Amino acid sequence: MTRTALVVRGGWDGHQPIEATDLFLPFLRDSGFEVTIEDSPEVYRDAERLAATDLILQSVTMSEISAEALTGLRAAVAAGTGLAGWHGGIADSYRNSSDYLQLVGGQFATHPSTHPDARHGEASDNFLDYTVEITDLGRTHEITRDIADFTLHTEQYWVLHDDLIDVLATTTHPVQPYHPWHRPIVSPAVWTRLWGEGRIFVATPGHSPEVLQDDNVRTIVERGLLWAARSE
Repeated sequence: MTRTALVVRGGWDGHQPIEATDLFLPFLRDSGFEVTIEDSPEVYRDAERLAATDLILQSVTMSEISAEALTGLRAAVAAGTGLAGWHGGIADSYRNSSDYLQLVGGQFATHPSTHPDARHGEASDNFLDYTVEITDLGRTHEITRDIADFTLHTEQYWVLHDDLIDVLATTTHPVQPYHPWHRPIVSPAVWTRLWGEGRIFVATPGHSPEVLQDDNVRTIVERGLLWAARSE
């Protein structure tokens, strides 16, 4: 039976939401999904459409969402529609909505920058070498099983989160003399969340299409999309 996937993309252009989500459209279609695309979260107002949707892939950094659309999204996920995404497209969406933050369970706070002497006023000022470390749970979970710890050179997300998420991978922000914190901070890098009858998947790597094409990142995202989707 064909399942349905709704791709919702937009918000800040710096995360290239069209190019990034386009990378996964062939995978979704090859996995048996009928895919439709919307450029605004206001589609979440359509309760009938969301009830017939098995997976929402969201890539909307920052931006805003109406109360009616957010109510629709929360109700759909609670009823079994899956929600998945990466980086700011899901973990830095709708900053002014506490109900959205509660739904997703983790929120971007910052991405620490390089040494002040190495900054040039460009996006690369926030690119660091860091390791994504698979947790004990992640080593047995279907999304991250058989994936070893790996390194990336990109934005390293510092995430505020709650205890209802199941963390499959973490990343550690070290102490640096040019940063104000005094001990290493461990942030979730990949997590899942159960919400009513629905499943939520979040991966924080994914600043650009190039990062998403890293073999480990792409594998995690593809598996996460399938995991989050409503079961057949």
